[in-house]
Amino acid sequence: MIIEDEPMVAMLIEEALERAGASTFDIAVTEAEAIELAAQNRPSVITSDVRLVEGTGPRAVEQIRAEHGEIPVIFITGTPLECSPYKSSAVLMKPVSLRAVQAAFEEVA
Repeated sequence: MIIEDEPMVAMLIEEALERAGASTFDIAVTEAEAIELAAQNRPSVITSDVRLVEGTGPRAVEQIRAEHGEIPVIFITGTPLECSPYKSSAVLMKPVSLRAVQAAFEEVA
């Protein structure tokens, strides 16, 4: 699952994940949409921005994990300090490269 409200960034993440071997994607642009999509199709890995147009990625991740168990997360954000409660997750700083996303995915998947 990709939780990202910037379409170009979401497309870059999707491309990087495809290159790393991922084959299916749900893309959510809001906290509520992410939770709803996860209920329909449990993600095996989540990439998430922190600040969304509506809600936050960390709150969506927290709710998804509460409902579906531990799921690996890669935060891709311009505000990495806001990921501090999620020390077990990978955190990549925007702007991010395809290779950095691929490497993080290969590490957590």
